Amino acid sequence: MMKNQLSRRDFIKKASIGLMAIPLVGSLGSVSSLMAAPPPRIKVKNKDKVQGFQYPQHPGKLNLNVTDFGAVGDGSTINTKLIQQAIDRCFVLGGGEVFIPAGDFLTGALQLRSGVLLRLHPEAILRGTSDFEDYPVMQVRWEGKWIPGHTALIYAVDASYTGIVGKGKIIGHPALGGRPNKENPLRHPALIEPINCNNLLFSDFSTSYKSMWCIHPTYCENIHFKDLIIRSTGGNGDGIDVDSCKHVLIEGCDIETGDDCIAIKSGRGMEANVLMRTTEDVYIRNCRLSDSIFACIGIGSETSGGIRGVRIEHCRFEKTRTHAIYIKSRPGRGAFIEDISAEDLDVSGMQGGFLRFNLMGSGLQDQVPVPGLDGIPTVKNFSFKNVRVKDVKDLVEGTSIHPDKPLKGLVLEQISGEANWGIRLANVRNAVLRDINVNIREGDVLSIHNVQGKGLEKATNMGFPHKIEAAIPEPDPPYVLK
Repeated sequence: MMKNQLSRRDFIKKASIGLMAIPLVGSLGSVSSLMAAPPPRIKVKNKDKVQGFQYPQHPGKLNLNVTDFGAVGDGSTINTKLIQQAIDRCFVLGGGEVFIPAGDFLTGALQLRSGVLLRLHPEAILRGTSDFEDYPVMQVRWEGKWIPGHTALIYAVDASYTGIVGKGKIIGHPALGGRPNKENPLRHPALIEPINCNNLLFSDFSTSYKSMWCIHPTYCENIHFKDLIIRSTGGNGDGIDVDSCKHVLIEGCDIETGDDCIAIKSGRGMEANVLMRTTEDVYIRNCRLSDSIFACIGIGSETSGGIRGVRIEHCRFEKTRTHAIYIKSRPGRGAFIEDISAEDLDVSGMQGGFLRFNLMGSGLQDQVPVPGLDGIPTVKNFSFKNVRVKDVKDLVEGTSIHPDKPLKGLVLEQISGEANWGIRLANVRNAVLRDINVNIREGDVLSIHNVQGKGLEKATNMGFPHKIEAAIPEPDPPYVLK
C-alpha cells in the first residue's frame, strides 16, 4: 500500500515537471486567450461596462418614505397596497428612491418600476406573507419553460434603472417554497424576479427563503449583484439563477443554499431553442459559496438558448454536496456551452469534487426536445487555472461528453492540493494539462478515453463508461412556437 502511494506521488512530481514545459500553442491559442482577455464573441466594451458597473443616476431626485403612505413595520400589518402606492407614485413623478425604514414590514408581491430604487434601512425587513393569493399569476419561467405561475415577492417587468440596495433583509415565507403540487399547482413565488429588464442593481441586503429561488433574473441585461448575503435551505433553494441574461456581474456575495448557489441557464427544449435567448457575459468574482444539496456553480442543465462567456475568479467554494463547478446538459437541449473560464479558486469540502461535466443525461428531458445531431449541445473552450483543492472526492469527472460532439478545447493548469480520485476525461479534443500537483489517494491520476492534446503521456486508457441513447427523432408534426 505504501509503495503504491509513493509511486503515485512520484508520478505527480515527474508529470508536473514535464507538463510545465509544454507551451500553449497552435490550436489551443483560442483557449489560452480566455485567461488574459474576454472570449472573442464578448465585446470588450460590454465586459468593461459590467465590471465597472455603477447604477445610473435616476431621471428624478424624489425620495419617498413608505411610512408617509401609511405603511407600518409592526410585523403583522399587511402593507402591500401602501408600499406599492409609494413605488408607483415615485415612478409617475419621474423616479428616485423609495425608502423602507427600520421595522418589520409584512407584504405581498411588490412590483418595481423604471427609475425607482428601493432602499432598505439596515434594520428594515421586508417579509413576505404566507398566502399564495397575495402573489399575482402571470407567465414565469420554470425549469426552462414559460408557464403560468405566481410572481415573486419583489418583481419587475419591462423595467429599467431599478433595483434594491441597503443593508436590510428580505425574507420569504417558508410556506411558499417548493415545487408545484396538487394543492398549489402553479409555480411557487421566487423571492426577487426581474423579467425583461435592464440596468439593474441589487446591493448590500440579505435574503432568507426556503425551497425556492432567491433571485431569478430572466431576459435581463446589465445586472450588478454586489455584497449580498443569501441564505436558502431545502430543494429548489437556489441563490442566484441567471436565466437568458446578458452582461451580469456577481461580486462579493456570500451564498449558502439548499440547491445551486449560482445557476446559469437559458431554457429547455424547442421552445427555448427557437427563442434563442442566450445567457452570455457573466462575471463572478470574490464570492464565498456553500451548498447542502447540489453545486456551488451550476451551468445548465437548461441550455437550449446557449450559454457563452462565463468567467469565474477569486472565489472560495466550501462544503458542497456535489461539485464546486458542475457543467450539465443532455441531448435534446441543442445550442452550445462555450468560453467558460475559472481562475484563482479555493475548493474544499466537496462531497462530489471540484469539477464535473455531465452533458449526456442531466435534467428533465423536454416534452419537445431538439432532435438529431443539432440536439446534442456543442461544447468548446473550457479553461480552469490556479485552483487549490482539499477534502474533495473527484478532482475532475469529465467522462459524460457525447462522442458525436466532443469538447473542443480544455485547459487544466496550476491545480494543487489533494483529492481521492484524479482526472477522468472522455471525448475531448485539444486538451492541455500542465502543472498538476495533486496528491491522489485512490485510483489513477489521469484516465482518458478518446482524448487528444498535450500532457496526456502518462494517462491510463479506459473504456467509455456511459450508454449512448438513440438519436431524438424529428417531431411530428413539426414544432411551432405557440
